[in-house]
Amino acid sequence: MSGNAARLQAIQNITNRRPMPAKSPESLNSLWANDVFTLSKMKECLPKDIFKSVKKTIEASAQLDVSVADVVALAMKDWAMSKGALYYAHVFFPLTNATAEKHDSFISVQSDGSVISEFSGKVLVQGEPDGSSFPNGGIRSTFEARGYTAWDVTSPAYIMTTDNGATLCIPTVFVSWTGEALDKKTPLLRANAAMDKAAHRVLSLLGHTDIAPVNSSCGAEQEYFLVDANFVNSRPDLLLAGRTLFGASAAKGQQFDDHYFGAIPERVQVFMQDAEEQLYRLGIPAKTRHNEVAPGQFEIAPFFESANVATDHQQLLMTVLKNTAKKHGLVCLLHEKPFKGINGSGKHVNWSVGNSTQGNLLDPGHTPHSNTQFLLFCGAVIRGVHKYGPLLRAAIATASNDHRLGANEAPPAIMSVYLGSQLDNVFEQISNGKITGSLNAGVMDLGINTLPVFNKDSGDRNRTSPFAFTGNRFEFRAVGSGQSVAGPLVAMNTLLADSLNWVADTLESSLNKGASLDTAILDTLKEIIDQHGAVIFGGNGYSAEWHKMAVEERGLANLRTAADALPVLKEPYIEALFEKLGVLSPVELASRFEIYAEQYILAIEVEAKLVISMAKTGIYPAVVKYLSDLSVTINSLKANEVELSNEPLVQVTELLTAMMASVAKLSAAISQHDFATIEEHLQFCAKTVRPLMDEVRSFADGLEGEVADELWPFPTYQEMLFLK
Repeated sequence: MSGNAARLQAIQNITNRRPMPAKSPESLNSLWANDVFTLSKMKECLPKDIFKSVKKTIEASAQLDVSVADVVALAMKDWAMSKGALYYAHVFFPLTNATAEKHDSFISVQSDGSVISEFSGKVLVQGEPDGSSFPNGGIRSTFEARGYTAWDVTSPAYIMTTDNGATLCIPTVFVSWTGEALDKKTPLLRANAAMDKAAHRVLSLLGHTDIAPVNSSCGAEQEYFLVDANFVNSRPDLLLAGRTLFGASAAKGQQFDDHYFGAIPERVQVFMQDAEEQLYRLGIPAKTRHNEVAPGQFEIAPFFESANVATDHQQLLMTVLKNTAKKHGLVCLLHEKPFKGINGSGKHVNWSVGNSTQGNLLDPGHTPHSNTQFLLFCGAVIRGVHKYGPLLRAAIATASNDHRLGANEAPPAIMSVYLGSQLDNVFEQISNGKITGSLNAGVMDLGINTLPVFNKDSGDRNRTSPFAFTGNRFEFRAVGSGQSVAGPLVAMNTLLADSLNWVADTLESSLNKGASLDTAILDTLKEIIDQHGAVIFGGNGYSAEWHKMAVEERGLANLRTAADALPVLKEPYIEALFEKLGVLSPVELASRFEIYAEQYILAIEVEAKLVISMAKTGIYPAVVKYLSDLSVTINSLKANEVELSNEPLVQVTELLTAMMASVAKLSAAISQHDFATIEEHLQFCAKTVRPLMDEVRSFADGLEGEVADELWPFPTYQEMLFLK
C-alpha cells in the first residue's frame, strides 16, 4: 500500500489504537543496576585479592593485572547465566556513530560430544571480530580484515535483555591489527589520560601532594521526537534519512509555546516509564524527563558520570529509546532536524573535571575571585576554546547538525565562551592586574510571605552560547542529538590537556625566575585573558552584529557547514596537538577526516536520491491526478454555464513544472563524480546539491497547500506532530 491510501490507513490505525497499559512501577532499589556487573556484585563473588586488583584498575587507573582475568571471567559468566544469558558480546563503537557487537555462545563442545559452558580470561580480555567492513579511512587495505577488541575494565559489563533472550555485553575498545584506533572509545581514554597527567602538574604546583586521578565527567541531555510508526512507514524520507525532505508547515506549530514543559501525553508517559525502567536496570541514571519546545519533541537527561561510562551509557540510552519506542508503536527520531520550521534536537553535553581529593576543579565556590585553583582551570578552558575552537566545531560537524546550528533552538557555528556576569567581572579584574572581589548574586524575594526567599545564581544563562559556564561545569550546546558524545569529549579533554600543560609550563617558568606563587598565578591568568579573552562573549549569539564582530574584530572562525569544518582535522596545528598528547596519531586523525567526509557526502547523496524519488513517484502522480480531476470539473461546470477561474489550474501547473525542472537539475548534479579533492566534493554537496534539494522542496511544499488533501500521498506535519 502506498500513496494516500497508506496515509489514510495510518490515520485510521492511530485513531483506533488501543493504548498500551502502564505497568506498575518497581521500586528503584529493586531496579537499580540489576543487570550490571557492578563493583558490589564483584565483591560478592570474587576472592578478596582479585577484587582489590580490579577495583584498583577501575578507581585508580592502575595497570590491569591480566592474571586476574580468568577468575573475573568465571564469575562474570556465572552471574550472566544466572540472569538467563547464553551469549556474550564484545561491544564497541566504530566510526559509524553506531554500536557494534558480535555475539558468541558460552557453549564449548567436548571431545565426547557433550557441551559445557565456558568463558576464559583470554576471551574476556581480547576478541577478534572481522573488522573489514567498518570504516577505516585508509588505515587498512580492503583485504586486511583483522581487528581486535580489548576489555575496558573501567566501564562495567551488563546484560542486554530483549524478548528473544539475554546477552552479556562487555564494553571494549576496537583497534586494527597494526594498533590504530578504529573506534571512539580508544581516543577518549587517551584524551582523559592526557588531561589527568596535565592536571596533576598544575595541582602539584599549587601545593597539593595527595592527588587522586583526575577524570572528566559528562551529563548529556538527550532531545528526541516521537512519531507514530504508521506515519514513518508511509514516509520514505523519515524511514531512510531520519528527517522530512518535504512538508508544509502546519497552521499550528510551536508558536504558542504550549508544548514546552506541558503535561506529558499519556501514551508518551507510558513509553517513558518503560524506557526508564530499562535504563535503571542498566545503571543509567535517567533523572529528568519533560516535553521540549516543538510538538512531538521530548527530553531525557541523566545525572553526571565519568566521561567514559557516560559515553557508553549515551549509546545505550539511544538504543533503549529506539527499541522501546517500537514496542509502543512509535519511532524515536534522533535526527537533529526532522521537521522544518520547528525546533530541532540537540544533545547538550555538560562537562567538568575533578577527582576524589580536590573535588570538582570547575566549581568556583562562593568566592571565585580567591579560588585560584578554579581560576586556573577555567582559564585553561578559555585558552583551549580560543586556540582550538575550529576543532570543537569539527567535532560536531555532520550533515544533519548543519540544519540545526544557528537556528532559534541551537547556538551558532562560531565557538565562543559564556561565563556569566560574576566571572566576567573577575576575569576583567585579572586583565587589569588586580583581583579585589566577586559580585554578590543576592537573593530572590518575591514579596509574598508564603513563598520562600532563596539565593540567586551568580549569573543568568545564555541559550545562544555554544560553550557556556553553568555554575560548576561547561555546557557544550552545539552537539547534535544523534551523535556520539565521544568526539566532543575527546576534543574538550585534549584542548584542556594542552592548556593545562601550558599553564604548568608558564607557572614553572615564573617560579624558577623567583616569582611568588600568587604572582605567578596572576601573571599566568592575565596572559590568558590578554591573549585569549576574545573568545568570551555574553551577548546575543544570533545577532548579525556578533557574527560581524566575531569574525572581523575578534578573529574567530565561522564555519557554517560541516563542509567548512571537517577540513580543520587536516590542519597541521590540529595534527600536532593530537600527536603531542598521544591522543591520535597523524594516521588516525587523517582517517577520521576521510570517514566523516565520506559520511557527509553519502548522507546528502541519500537525501538527494530520496528527494528525486519522492517527487517523481509520489508527488508528481498525485498532482497530475488532481489537475486531471480539476480540469474535468471546471470544464463540466463551464459547460453548465458556471463561470470559474482557471487560475488554480494554472498555478498548480506552474508549480509542478518548476518542481520537475528542479528535479532534473538535482538529478544532473548528483551524477557528477569528477572531483579533484574530497574538500571540493564536500563544498559541492553543501553549495550545489543542498540548495537544489531545497529548491525542489519549496515547489513541492507549495503544491501541498494547493492539491486536494484526499490526494496528497504523504502524512502531513499536522498529522505527524499532533496525532499520537
